Amino acid sequence: MPETPHGADVTLTVNGVAHQLTLDTRTTILDLLREHLGLTGAKKGCDHGQCGSCTVLLDGRRIKSCLALAVAHDGEAVTTIEGLADGDALHPLQAAFVEHDAFQCGYCTPGQILSAVGMLEEARSGWPSHVTADLQADPVLDEAEIRERMSGNLCRCGAYANIVPAIADAASAR
Repeated sequence: MPETPHGADVTLTVNGVAHQLTLDTRTTILDLLREHLGLTGAKKGCDHGQCGSCTVLLDGRRIKSCLALAVAHDGEAVTTIEGLADGDALHPLQAAFVEHDAFQCGYCTPGQILSAVGMLEEARSGWPSHVTADLQADPVLDEAEIRERMSGNLCRCGAYANIVPAIADAASAR
């Protein structure tokens, strides 16, 4: 990278591997993944945080990587779709998406799956959503709850009819 007055040293652990890079301070996590590490699973859809195709897990929580500056997350851990499976064994949500044919073009699928992983952990931790009926009880992941919690991830093909059941099945299997 050419010398820049806006450079900063950043260390991020991506899919279990530590990476030390000198980056322009304006580099997003999405651009770091795609342009510096060659991990193209996270997609640049809108580049404004509106579509969710760039969703990854940052220290286990889902984020829109197009909005997160890498320098702000120095020392943290990123999980991408490339790091979700355990070797040849698919993550339960990946397997559920395949089983339910929960994708068409596949562009949004990595973001959908990682968002679902984060969403299920939020629900398991008792975090309510806008449609959670009883704020004192553990959330029930019915169709309305899943749709609300996944509302930040868009599918331009309209595969929601299969995405929601895939997430529900993966949730019930856990």
